[in-house]
This record gives sequence, C-alpha cells and structure tokens, in this order.
Amino acid sequence: MALQPVVKRSVSADVFEQIAADVLSGELAPGSTLPSERQLAEALGVSRPAVREALQRLGAAGLVAVRQGDATTVLDYRRGAGLEVLPRLLVRAGVLEPAVARSILEARLHNGPKVAELAAARIGDADAEALRAELARLLDALGAESDPIALQRLALEFWDHIIDAADSIVFRLMFNMLGAAYEPALVALAPLMSAEVGNTDGYRRLADAVLAGEPEQAADAATALLEPATTALIAALGGQ
Repeated sequence: MALQPVVKRSVSADVFEQIAADVLSGELAPGSTLPSERQLAEALGVSRPAVREALQRLGAAGLVAVRQGDATTVLDYRRGAGLEVLPRLLVRAGVLEPAVARSILEARLHNGPKVAELAAARIGDADAEALRAELARLLDALGAESDPIALQRLALEFWDHIIDAADSIVFRLMFNMLGAAYEPALVALAPLMSAEVGNTDGYRRLADAVLAGEPEQAADAATALLEPATTALIAALGGQ
C-alpha cells in the first residue's frame, strides 16, 4: 500500500477555497452579495470565526469587499485580484483552461528576454562567479536528464537563478506566481515542452550571454529558447 502524507487543512481554508472557486467560476457574479456570517456558518456547518477568517482572506485576495456592519460584496477579480489567483484559474475541476494557459505563455515569452537582459546588465564579478557554478551544475543536470517532468523542474530552477541575477522584485514575484500556476500543469505540458527543456545548448547560450554581461545577446538567446515551445503550445491550445 502506497501511503501519502496527510495534508492538514484548516476549516477557514476550506471555506475560502469554496467561495473563491464560486467567485472565479462566475457562479458568484460581481456585485452580488454573500449571505451574512451567521448564515454562511450555518450553511457550511462551521463556526463564525472560521467564516470571518475566510472572508478576510477573500478580501485580501481582491475577491470580495468586506465592510463592517454591511453585506460582503463579490468583486470582479479581473479588476481587483492579483497573480495569486492564477493557479486556481489555470486548472479548474482538474481541467486546464486554454485561455489562461495562453495568457501565461504570452507573459512568459514577453518577460523572459527582458529578465535575461536585466540579468546580463546587472551582474557583477562576484555574482557572476557564484552564478556560473550554479548554472554549470544545472546545465550538466539538463544534459544528463531524460525524464520530461524532471527536465521542466531543472529549467524552472535555471530561470530562478536568472531572475535572482536580474534583481527585480516585480519580476521575482511574477515568476513565483507564474511558477505556482505552471506547477499543476507540468505533466500535461511535458510532451510539448520536451524540445525546449531538452535544449541544453539553448540554455548554455543564454547562460554564457548573461555571465559575459551581454544584455542584447542574452535577450536574443532567451527569445530563441522560449519562442518555439511557446508558439507550439499556443497552437496546440487552438490559439484561444
């Protein structure tokens, strides 16, 4: 019998997930109001403090507006939410959402070359030596690995170091959220990503340009690495 670790979840987290799913699916339309804390607690069979905590999280995520002494109003997440909702939008009920996947791919292709350019422009001699060792390790691992899932994770780790070298908090936070959205789709995307994550020479050219402090060449290398798989993936998604 293969045992899996038990994931401990709080009651408030379950309430949050249920309401968030209804907001993001459109079942709870923008402008509609939620039942009162008492009514939600009774309907869900939980305590009012658990409901209150969940509503505070929903408010912080930009999914609802919580006003003391007033009804909780559902917001248009497209206007108020941040990148943290992407994982929930990308995979719904176990099904990949093509339009969301397309948007992530477009952002990836647009941002990747700029991140590489910044990394090459901002890297110093001391940083370059530490980065050189890490990228060399990853390039060796990419060249030796054949499992498509493991290759994708190595590629993500490679980009994680490039992001650090770019020294941009905005790109770092975007990468974190895009990575969180991408993770559930690793298996589904493996066949289409194999050419990119197996392109060790492409990663080496990008690493060399960044380490040499050549911004334009780094951006070009990133585009050459990312564009083919991005184009193929968007085509596979039906260009939606």
